Amino acid sequence: METSTSEQPGSDVHADGQVPQELVAAYREHGFVRVRGVLTPDQIQRFRAGAEAFLAAHRAESLEKQGVFSQLVNVWQHDETLSELTLDPRLGRIAEQLAGFPLRIWHDQLLVKEPHNNAATEFHQDRPYWPHTGDRLPLSAWIALVDVPPERGCMTFLPGTQHRTGLRPQDLHDEDDLFAADPSLRWTPRVTVPLRAGDCTFHSGYTGHMALPNRTGQARLAHVTIYMDEATRHSGDAHPVTDPLGLAAGDRLDGPAFPRPWA
Repeated sequence: METSTSEQPGSDVHADGQVPQELVAAYREHGFVRVRGVLTPDQIQRFRAGAEAFLAAHRAESLEKQGVFSQLVNVWQHDETLSELTLDPRLGRIAEQLAGFPLRIWHDQLLVKEPHNNAATEFHQDRPYWPHTGDRLPLSAWIALVDVPPERGCMTFLPGTQHRTGLRPQDLHDEDDLFAADPSLRWTPRVTVPLRAGDCTFHSGYTGHMALPNRTGQARLAHVTIYMDEATRHSGDAHPVTDPLGLAAGDRLDGPAFPRPWA
């Protein structure tokens, strides 16, 4: 049975900004956890409106690159409203509580599945795409800005796969690619996690996961803040976030581009 000790009914977040220890234990065992009610109803309305406005201004350029799937990166650097969500100190403190060590923001992204797109985001890990080295497990806060039942494209996770490191990047459009990289993962039990607007899943950068197709008439809006180990260094590999920064291999990923606003 799930209980709430917060000031907001239906929320797992305590008044002091912490989550129950059983959620911390579940995250560390399974590599993901659902945290209910990280946003208040007023915040949901404001951030959803901000996301819709930002998407309306940038949808064309995103769809040109992604097809039916919109991915807009580092929106916190371009939009005042969504910056408040990305830099929310409470979210950062929850992420640090789950991780158990100091974090920085790696980047954020607005993830949108258009209505009736019928396209899944296939099983993959996030961390193999990132130019990181010397880091402990990163994690992402995936915040639902609308209700996300299975038919609108919620996520499915492979519990315990946060310990499977060292794989190559996987093809998000190939349903078999993660399992080609590690056939043993095919038989891992799968857990699908529907979210109400304002709920959040935190998942490790190595936890295998996928997102179902959006078969509804409403766009699936999610805002994702990705956190990395504060000690993370640049591997020297190319990446759109780090390419403009003139970093050398071994440089710390810190400073204004990778803030820690809850410190």
